[in-house]
Parts: sequence; C-alpha cells; structure tokens
Amino acid sequence: VGLGNIWRFPGVAYENGGGAFLIPYLVALLTAGIPILFLDYALGHRYQGSAPTVFRRLFKGGEALGWFQVAISFVIMCYYGVILAWAASFTIFSITEAWGDDPTAFFLGDYLQLADEPGLSLDVVGGLLLPLLLVWLAVLFVMVLGVQNGVEKANKFFLPLLVILFAILVVRALFLDGAMEGLNALFTPDFGQLTNTDVWLAAYSQIFFSLSIAFGIMITYSSYLKRKSDLTTTGLVAGFANSSFEILTGIGVFATLGFMAASSGVGVNEVEGITGPILSFVTFPQIISMMPGGPIFGVLFFGSLVLAGFTSMISISQVVVAAVQEKFPIGRAAASALIVGVCGTISILLFATTTGLYTLDTVDKYINEIGIISSAIIMTLIVAWGLRKLPTLRAHLNRVSAFQVGMWWHWLIAVVVPAMLLFMLGSTGYSLLIDGYEGYPTWYLNLLGWGAVGFAIVFAVVFTLMPGRHDRAALDEAFDPDDLTDEDELEEVR
Repeated sequence: VGLGNIWRFPGVAYENGGGAFLIPYLVALLTAGIPILFLDYALGHRYQGSAPTVFRRLFKGGEALGWFQVAISFVIMCYYGVILAWAASFTIFSITEAWGDDPTAFFLGDYLQLADEPGLSLDVVGGLLLPLLLVWLAVLFVMVLGVQNGVEKANKFFLPLLVILFAILVVRALFLDGAMEGLNALFTPDFGQLTNTDVWLAAYSQIFFSLSIAFGIMITYSSYLKRKSDLTTTGLVAGFANSSFEILTGIGVFATLGFMAASSGVGVNEVEGITGPILSFVTFPQIISMMPGGPIFGVLFFGSLVLAGFTSMISISQVVVAAVQEKFPIGRAAASALIVGVCGTISILLFATTTGLYTLDTVDKYINEIGIISSAIIMTLIVAWGLRKLPTLRAHLNRVSAFQVGMWWHWLIAVVVPAMLLFMLGSTGYSLLIDGYEGYPTWYLNLLGWGAVGFAIVFAVVFTLMPGRHDRAALDEAFDPDDLTDEDELEEVR
C-alpha cells in the first residue's frame, strides 16, 4: 500500500471516465500486471542484482535497458517526494481542519498557490518548501544509515492502521448525500469507451505504477529474497491485494465526489476545480470534516499515509542507489547523498513552485504512459523473442513456488502484452503529439513531458557507456545462476 493506491488511482480513474476505466484496469491486472510481476521476480531472483546488472548478465548490451528503468525510477522519485510533503502538511492541517468548508480552494489557492497558467516559475511556495526539505532529509537519513528495518517494523503497525482508518472513511463516505451517484459513476461501465486506447493505456500504466513493475523496483528487491522464496504466491497476493485496496480507494473518493456534486447541483464529472492529481487531497479532507473526532482521525490517517508512502519512497530510492553502487566504486553513504541531493534539488525547482502542480501532472503522465510502457515492451520482446529465456525463467519460478506457472504465462509475455502495449502506445503517443494534453502549451509538453522520457533515454546511454568497476566485470563474466545454491553464494555475486 502506498501513494500509488490512494493518490494516483482515484485521479486516473476520474480522468478516464470512472466506470469506463474499471474494465480495462482489471484486464490490465490479469493480462500484464501479474505476468510482468512474475517476470520481474524471476529476473531479479535468478540473476541477482539491480536492473542494470541483471540485464547485463542476461546479454551483452542489456545494461542500457536496466539503466532506462533506473532513470524512470529516478524521475518518479523526484515528484514522489512532493506528494509525500503534501500528505505530511495535511497531517498538520488536520489538527485544526485548516481546509475549512472548501478543501479545493484551500489546496490549490492557500496551500499550493497555483498559478493561473502552466509555465516555468522559480517562485517557490514557502508552505511546501519546509515539509519537502524534511522529506528529503528523512530519505537521506534512512538511506545513509540503512535503518530500513526500523521503518519496515513501524510499517507493520501503521499499514494495518491505515487500512482500518481508510475503511472507516469509506463507510462514512457511503452515507453522504449523493454518494450513490458517485458510485454509479465509478461502477457503471461505459462500453463505448472500450475502443478508446487512451483509457486502456492509462489502466495499464496505473497497474504498472502501483505494482512497481517494469521500472526496476521488483527486479532489485526480488534479488534480496532467499533462494527458496515462493515467488508466484507472493506475486498473486501482492497483485490482488493491491488492486482490491485501489478499488476500495475509488469507492471512498467517488462517494465523496457524489456528495460534492449533489451539493453543487452538478454531475460527478462536472465538479469545479477537480483534476486527477489533487482528487484525494480534496475528497478525504471533506470526509474527515464530517466525522466525529475529525482532527484526531485526520492526523492518524494522513500520518499513516505518510509512513506508507515513505516506505515506497525508500524502495524507489534503493533502486537507484543499488544500481549506482554496483556500477561504480562508491560507498552507500556517498551514493545516497549524491542521488538524494540531485533529486531533492530537482523536486524543489520543478515541483515546489507555483506551477509545480502542472509540472507534476505532465511528468507523471509521460513517464508512466510512455516511459514505463516502453520499458515493458522492450523487456518482454527481448526476453521472450531476442533471448528466448521464458522457458528458463518459468522453470525457475516453478522450482521455488507453490503456484505453478503454465504455458499461458509464455503466451501472455511473448504475444499478448507486447502486442497490446505496442498498439496502445502508438495510438496514445500519436494523440499526445497531435492533440497534446490538458490544453497545456506545446512547448511545455515537449520540454517536461517528452523531455522526461528523453532524459531517461540519455541517462541510460550515458551510464551504460561510463566505465565501471573492474571487479564487477569479472564477476559478471563468471556468473552462472544455476551454480547458486546457498545464501553465502548469493552475497558474493551481489
């Protein structure tokens, strides 16, 4: 559970028609989400390393794909910290319910001080700067000192608390006037939208984002698992639990939207000032204000959300730090300080300004729907057709897992996933080039949207060409995944 579930899913669902989005979303989970999650698990667990190391061990020249995935994680890391800062601020705002009677006006005007038009502003928002600096200092502290275990132990308490509090919020939302109209907007399918490739691509990119697949996270973390870990059962539980929580999130948000629409006398899709990226930070305060003990509930809810999101932030950061450490002769503290310093500076200059929300919306759209989708296409085509490694990876999954993977997995990874994603990527890419996004200026989309994808490509090429550690080259040359039998050998090859 992280910000992808609570912050991103309701916004993406709202922007893509609610009920029109759910069918593609569930199809995406079954046809690509879980199969690629299995693929990431198999790659990381068998070839023992970060994404660049894994793909370099797979084939000469594969390192660039790994660095492309790391670059995507780096970009997401830069704006993820800003959303964490929002959640941290709302933890404090909950004490006095500072948003008053109009959470939308408070969030956009009083808090973000949003400019009227998208652009590039150096006018940093003071109320956002301090919590953002604290977020980056906390990330640096954890990454340098390696106290992830403490965070994970705290999360064992706060994650269940978040789920319980969230369930209470949803129940309260269901009893608001107009809630049923909101639920109808979420669950009534619009079959005419099933031919809209933009909706399908949004669904697939949401699944990839929330499951953390195809951009290095699951490859890196599966390499830390013990040799006899049950990969497929873990993947199934993670996949279905993730989507169940996202749908629960959607119920709470859309029920509240129904109330807001009824109060304004408009339709659910016509509520003034509502856009995808801000949806959760407008609807949840609205519910909290209507609950007995709202301030206490708000502090606990947003505080738990901060910790859940912070754990995800550490996971993303670890992908970049691990890749840099495996490539270059640099210690963990130095690598963490360098990466957090650069990423933190970028996040302040781009996302903590009066135009930061526009920038975040643009970068999130392009890096997910173009960057991550492209990464998934390249990865599946190379592994399935270029290297023909699916039989080997399937055997690896089945050797350590209770749930056995059949030929259906081959079919999905080799044919269905790349074919569907290629078609959707081509259609949506063309639409973005011709029609743009959200009415933003063309120069703005080219610079920050396509620019984010271009940055990931350049990042991948540069880091691949840079000379690395000589001992890593020798280790990769002698690496044989079939020779690894115990935990000591796993430590030696990392």
